[in-house]
Amino acid sequence: MKRFFLLLSCAMTLSLSGQEVIQFSGIIVTGDSLTPVPYANIIIENTNRGTTSDFYGYFSFVAQENDTVLFSALGYRKSRFVIPDSLEDKRYSLIQVLFTDTIQLSEVTVYPWASREAFAEAFINASPPDDDLVRARENLAPSRMLVMMETMDRDGFSNYKLTQQQYANQIYYSGQAPPINLMNPVAWASFIEALRDGSLKR
Repeated sequence: MKRFFLLLSCAMTLSLSGQEVIQFSGIIVTGDSLTPVPYANIIIENTNRGTTSDFYGYFSFVAQENDTVLFSALGYRKSRFVIPDSLEDKRYSLIQVLFTDTIQLSEVTVYPWASREAFAEAFINASPPDDDLVRARENLAPSRMLVMMETMDRDGFSNYKLTQQQYANQIYYSGQAPPINLMNPVAWASFIEALRDGSLKR
């Protein structure tokens, strides 16, 4: 068993010694506008080694010659690149282009009920909304109309009529004090008549 592990370690050492370790760096950009692709995944296939590009699409990690590097990002097509085995320097730079990919998602309908039983219970206990006729009658009710009359502003014609009446009273009583109805005999006669016939009683 010891000989087996010894031979295996020697074989792995020989295989690794035949591949040069390099510093693999580059920038990932889009294919249409050459803008950086941030936070893209860069992984060496069949291994757990890799990295992620930064906000500007830049990446850098240690790799070996003949490694197949997989580039992937959300919304872009995957791309592969094989590091050449005839490099004169232990550094290699790359500008990797990724093209956009259209993802077709199936339709999803979201319901406010967690289950069919909850939907059945909500449907049975639901109260139907009022129809147009019921809403129209409620809007035309005397109490509703009174509230609307108290809160509704005057229109242009009413404001004009009130302003003209104020101007007319100002011109009519110009140079004299306006009359006081407490000394008006006609007003007193109307008040006494209203008391007699019960018009002021509630």
